[in-house]
Amino acid sequence: MRTDKLRDRFDLDITLRDAALDAENRPTRRMIANASIGMDVEDAYYSVRELRQAVAWVHVGEPSGKAKLAAILANDGADDFQRCVYFCLAGRGVVAMLDDLEWLEDLLERRGRVAGEQKRRKGSRMPLTNPYVADSPDGPMVKLDANFEQGPSWWADPALTD
Repeated sequence: MRTDKLRDRFDLDITLRDAALDAENRPTRRMIANASIGMDVEDAYYSVRELRQAVAWVHVGEPSGKAKLAAILANDGADDFQRCVYFCLAGRGVVAMLDDLEWLEDLLERRGRVAGEQKRRKGSRMPLTNPYVADSPDGPMVKLDANFEQGPSWWADPALTD
């Protein structure tokens, strides 16, 4: 098979699909890989990057971190992607959460680089089908409260005691 054939109708989600099915990945990684399938290349990357940064700020005690995380989770003008990723990881321990977010951010960054290369080569790709049926949330929202209480998953993470 010619390599041109391989670039025709390239599936940008192939690494996410592989990660979602890989039994060697933690269940949380499989969940967030699945949640990312079909998302716009740039939106997915920057959304995960922003979420990872906010969680990291809360973890290190950055004063604006809690407000940033609360604003992300209470944003009623965006789709539910960031909330979906956050709640796949919430309560599992902040170190594991950050590790999984960095892992996904790396996957999405590489996905974006491939998308850019495909565009430069004028290659075709399979269309991404947005998994969200609405452009904004249509269910209950998270309360915007920068003074939320940090429970044990923020300070009693088993990974912190090893």
